[in-house]
This record gives sequence, C-alpha cells and structure tokens, in this order.
Amino acid sequence: MAAIAAVWWWLGRPVNLVRAPIDPNDKVQCISYAPFRNHQTSLSQTTQVSKEQIAEDLAQLAKISDCIRTYATDLGLDQIPELAAKAGLKLIQGIFLDRDRKKNATQVETAIRLAREYPETIIALVVGNEVLLRKEMSASDLAALIRSIKAQVSVPVTYADVWEFWLSNREVSDVVDFVTIHILPYWENIPIPAERAAAHADEIRRQIAAVFPGKEILIGEFGWPSEGRMRESALPSRTNQARVVAEVLDLARREHFRVNLFEAYDEGWKREIEGTIGGTWGLFDSEQRTLKYPAGLPISNFPRWKLQMLGGMALAILVFGAAWLTSRRKPEQPGLASWLAIGVSATTAGILFGVAAQKMVYESYGTGGWLLWGSLLAAATASPVLGANALMSGRASPSFLELLGPKGHYTESVQVTLHGLALMVTVVIGTATAIGLVFDPRFIDFPFASLTMAVVPFAAITLLNPPAKGIRPLAESIFAGIFAVAAIYVGFNEGPENWQSLWTCAAFLLFAVTLWRARA
Repeated sequence: MAAIAAVWWWLGRPVNLVRAPIDPNDKVQCISYAPFRNHQTSLSQTTQVSKEQIAEDLAQLAKISDCIRTYATDLGLDQIPELAAKAGLKLIQGIFLDRDRKKNATQVETAIRLAREYPETIIALVVGNEVLLRKEMSASDLAALIRSIKAQVSVPVTYADVWEFWLSNREVSDVVDFVTIHILPYWENIPIPAERAAAHADEIRRQIAAVFPGKEILIGEFGWPSEGRMRESALPSRTNQARVVAEVLDLARREHFRVNLFEAYDEGWKREIEGTIGGTWGLFDSEQRTLKYPAGLPISNFPRWKLQMLGGMALAILVFGAAWLTSRRKPEQPGLASWLAIGVSATTAGILFGVAAQKMVYESYGTGGWLLWGSLLAAATASPVLGANALMSGRASPSFLELLGPKGHYTESVQVTLHGLALMVTVVIGTATAIGLVFDPRFIDFPFASLTMAVVPFAAITLLNPPAKGIRPLAESIFAGIFAVAAIYVGFNEGPENWQSLWTCAAFLLFAVTLWRARA
C-alpha cells in the first residue's frame, strides 16, 4: 500500500508554469480551428457543420485569441468568415488542395468569393496545406495556382508546409506574399524533446528567414500532443503540451515573431488515421469544449490520480485476498518465495492499473478499439488475482491445450479456464501489437502498463511453479519467437531514448521466456 501510494503521489504531482499556456488576459496571436465534434469527420462529404455549432466555438475562442486559421471551405466551413466577423476575430482562410482537381477548383472559387465578401475579416489566404509533403501537386503547378489566385484577391496569399519543403521547393517562395512554415518538434525526422521544442522553433525560424531574406516568416503550425506514443525522446503528455505552448508563446513575445498554435480543439476523427496522437493536439477538449489548462491551476499528467491510486490499492487487496483464501484451503503453508511473488504482482498491478485504465480511455477509438484495449485491461486485471491462486496452489501456468485441446488435455477447472483465457487474450493482443510495431509502428501505442500487469504474474508462476516435464507446445513456442524477435527489432528501431518502447520490449522478452518454458 505504501509503495502504491508513493508512486501515485509522484505520478500525480502537479507542475506550476511561470506562464499559463492559455491566458484570457494575454491572448495568443492565432490558433488553428476545425469545428468537427463527436462523430463529425472531414473524411465524409456528408458532414455538414451547423452555423450554431461554429458560432459557439468562435465565441469561446474570441476570449483567448483575436485570430483563427482554417484549412478548407467545404462541409460548412464557408460559414466561418461571417461568424468570425460577428465574434470580432480575424481569419487566415485555408484552401484545401489534393489530387482531386474538381474539388480543388470548388475550394479555390469559394475562398476567392469569401475573401471578396469579408475583406475586413480574412487577413490572408493559405493556398494548400502540406500538399508538397503529400506529393499531391508539383511545385510548378502550385506556384501557377497561387499566381492565379493573387490576381483575383486583395489580401496576402501564402502556402503552408513543413519547413524542410520550403527549402527543397524554393520557387514557391517567389510567388507568395509571406512564407508559412510548420514546425512540429514531435514529428521531426529526429524528434525534439519537449524541453527543447521552443528553442528548436526559434532556430528553424531564423534558418528559414536567412534563406528567404525580405520575406516575412509565419510559423503556421506549432504544437505538441497531450497523449499517445513516444517518438525517441519526444513524450506526449499534458504537462509537456502545456510547457511547450507556454514557452513558445513567451519566446514569440520576446523575439517578436508570429506563431499560430496548432490547435484549438482536439479532433477525435483524426485518431482513425493517425492514432491517439492525431486527436490530442488541441488546447480544448473535443467533447466538452473545456480548456485543458485553465490559468492559475496546476497541471498534472494524472489529474484523477487519487482515484487511480485507490483503484490500484483495491486491486492489490484483491490479489492478497485471493492468495489468503487459497492458502487457507491448503494443508501445508506456502513458502516465503510465493508470498514475495504475490507481493510483487500485487504492487505492480496496483501501481499500473490506473495508468493502464487512463491509457485505455485515451487510446480506444471506436467499438473495435474499446473492445481491444478493454479486453487487454480485463486480462491484465484478472492475471494477478488468478496468479495468486495458482502460486498458493502450486499450480503451473495453464497451456493452450488445457483450453483448446482434445479430450484428455482439456481442463474442467473454472480457475484454470479463466486463467487460461487471461493468458490467451494477453498473447493474442500482445502479438498483434508486436507485429504492428515491427511493420507499421508510426501510430501504434505502447501497451506497457497493461502488458506488464498481465505478464509479471505469469512469469512468477513459471519461475516458482515450473510445469512438469512434457513436450514444448508448438503454439507457445511460435508466440515466444514472435515476442523475442519483435522485442529486439522494436528496441533498436525506436531507439534507446524511448522508455515506452524499452519497457514494452522488456515485457515482450519476459513473456517470450515465460511462453518458451511452457510444457504440455
């Protein structure tokens, strides 16, 4: 109990920043805005955002900024200029471009019309967003389109892309009125840790300004995710997001450069294509539209840490309770090693249960996501409880044959069946995650908390209650090989600075050894 309490006190400790990330008394220069809520998505042409919904958002954003940036003119976003004018907001109007030339023409036509209708509100047009990065248009075609649009409007015209693409497509700078660069330290080829993110932005800004003398530089996107997987030393978290935003705004004020924050609201629909990270860049919550970091309040990565601590303590008590009840039914007293193993399992589960539960909430998208990560958390919660029963009983870990095998192998014990199901769920979901981290890791989260909760009890049983002599089952051997190979590859691929990766790989290796020692 003391260990669980101490760790959760440390995890939940708040951070006090010198400057609040968002302070109504000190408005941000500009902030990216997309109005999509709940199940709304820009991936569907049937989406149509209502005027009332946009007006509600803009009234809220007008309290923290005088400017917003948008990215398209369809799906109801063409209503934004009128509503922004009523809210007293200036607008950097985006024009979304891709390979669909007919759709591009409609976007351009609408944006030109809006720029003419609202010259006092729209302060610039952004022709295309990262279209060169996505390789959906050539630099020459983009430049020609920008020239055409400039001839039809009186507001400044620019293009926005990741900063490296301005350096490799310098002809685009000749036709824009100012250069708009995206600096997202988390997504750099060599990820930048949160503590160096603001300084990195200033360094890149100065580098681009030196390459394009005479051109004004706007940092069109700068931000940090609050949840999701690490990339090398770049850790998404609430405290890191708040810190990065606060520091870049302070630096922009001191160095007198323009920066547009990315972004106003979390966009849940992006999780479908970009994983947890894609939906957590906002400074406001997607569903409730509440500010994540109100001025004057300390910031914690685990704002409900006391509840999470109590949940972990309850689970630890349940583990010890299961061990005590089992020991009462045994004629001989279990050894000290068994009680120590139960102590380790209970403490590990008690500490990680709250972490795993929070990760499940943020990392589950759609019915499939909730089913997947909910099943892993259920197996991870059951594993130490059922493991305590096995350790006290002197029983080995169940094999797949005991659940799925033919008559003569199949178990009739309820405890063994439940224990085997927990093992199978952990193996199947763990294997799917391991393979994903090898072949397509960019948006896959590391399930280090749930996986560790599940694996530690199985490893303890294998160590203290080794299976009787028998054949090494083929299924367990194959899974052991997958986990071992994945652990080695992922560990090297993600790098030594990614502690989420190293932790997950350690759990993979421990699981591999446990499965390799199985007998049937």
